[in-house]
Amino acid sequence: MCINDIEVKFNALLEQLKQLQQENESNETGLNYSRKQLIKISQELNNPSNMSIPQNSQPLINDILIISSKKPKFKKWKQNAITVECNANTGQIIAGGNGKGYSEKQLSDPIDVIFDQQTHFIIIADLSNRRVIQWMNKDQQILIHNIDCYGLAMDKNRFLYVSDYKNNEVLQWKMGEDNEEIVVAGGNGQGNQLNQLAYPTFIFADEYQSVFVSDSNNHRIMKWEKGAKERRIVAGCNSNGENLNQISKPEGIFVDDSGQMYVADYENRRIMRWYEGKGELVVGGYKPDQLSGLMG
Repeated sequence: MCINDIEVKFNALLEQLKQLQQENESNETGLNYSRKQLIKISQELNNPSNMSIPQNSQPLINDILIISSKKPKFKKWKQNAITVECNANTGQIIAGGNGKGYSEKQLSDPIDVIFDQQTHFIIIADLSNRRVIQWMNKDQQILIHNIDCYGLAMDKNRFLYVSDYKNNEVLQWKMGEDNEEIVVAGGNGQGNQLNQLAYPTFIFADEYQSVFVSDSNNHRIMKWEKGAKERRIVAGCNSNGENLNQISKPEGIFVDDSGQMYVADYENRRIMRWYEGKGELVVGGYKPDQLSGLMG
């Protein structure tokens, strides 16, 4: 590949960004797509083994590096919320509803649920029954037996991830195949080293099969990248607190397409947004009539 090919891509991307700015400065979908394209261009630049670079290409490289280093602008969130479906009487039971118990038609302390887009099954972490079960209409199937499950996630390739809070690990299964589980995070005993977890709760898996783990008793969010030997702390640290660089007993977690991470900071009663290691308050804290017992 010649760098002239990259220059063509880069100029086309600049035109897209100009168009987005003219149409709507808050078009986050378009901006996120453009950011992904820019990352791909940067990756091509970082692979010089299959690229010829003319001597006059330095200005283009500088432009790409400057734009790719710019951080997305954060929007401020309104501090007044609404209760969704308050006093609604049109809800429908789609799983359980047969009392607390151990049969396949019953649930006992379900703590997390995800939706399989391909099969339209819902998958449930049935906490006190120590199992992961999938459910659709009247059909149930236990997917995983004898696991102290807490959080669930599924990536675009239909790999299922389950956090085991007693064994301090996250396991991966391939849906639709009869295969053994793989430990993708933790599994090295309870502790606060970078290869350890302490009571992992909720999890998130991105399109690259990187796994984000709410490492609750270590008061941090860990990122375990596929195939990487090193693990990183991407939010919080090994001590709890209420400063913006700290979280306390994190629970629910979500990462958007631009890499911004949202964390349910349980003991601090707040939602935090993290980007490149820096935390920002979205809503909550110790304010009256806002959040309490925050989980997801």
